[in-house]
Amino acid sequence: MRRNALMAGIISGASMVLASISGAHAHPHVFAEARLDVAVDASRQVAFLRHLWRFDDVFSSTVLMEFDSNSDLVLDEKELEAVGETIKGSLAEYNYFQLVTQDGKDVAMIPPARLVAKYENDQLVVLFETQPKNALNLSGKVAIGVYDPTFYTAIDFADDNKIAVEGLPEGCDRAVVRPDPDTAIAQNQGTLTDAFFNDPTGTDLGKIFATRLELTCVE
Repeated sequence: MRRNALMAGIISGASMVLASISGAHAHPHVFAEARLDVAVDASRQVAFLRHLWRFDDVFSSTVLMEFDSNSDLVLDEKELEAVGETIKGSLAEYNYFQLVTQDGKDVAMIPPARLVAKYENDQLVVLFETQPKNALNLSGKVAIGVYDPTFYTAIDFADDNKIAVEGLPEGCDRAVVRPDPDTAIAQNQGTLTDAFFNDPTGTDLGKIFATRLELTCVE
């Protein structure tokens, strides 16, 4: 199975743990609660996205064991920097699990300058910011979300308030969309190939299942 980049990049010493689940396809093995803050500037452009992911206890404890170089059961500043750099490098291939489109077309995003890792209440927390490569005006329908195209990590928002917009101008409607899997498949049947159903980790169509914020604006 094609492993999730985050898992493969971080847990180099956990191959024995993953061996028992390596035969599974399209089932998440890592879970994270997300928060997303979208900042809009005075010119009605998306200024930046601020991401926060809080990972499950099992994955977090594995990261602790992998990066706790002095074996004191605490991730110090240097160790956390190593975690952050590893995750940042691992996620680069996957656009940092971001879904950003305007009227259905992908929006290029600038990679984060830095990814901050913290360890709070026995959970790994990562934070980073990205911004559109080109001006992203709030016109038409802008969709923003988070998803793992390999299906290895389930990242979702506990409630709709975990997706916030700062500076949303008048004339824009905000909606959080949580697609029903069966409906999403039916609506996209024409674009789903046999490869998707046999091994969806080899495609980029997982975005149709992603929880997303939709901003619909009129000029």
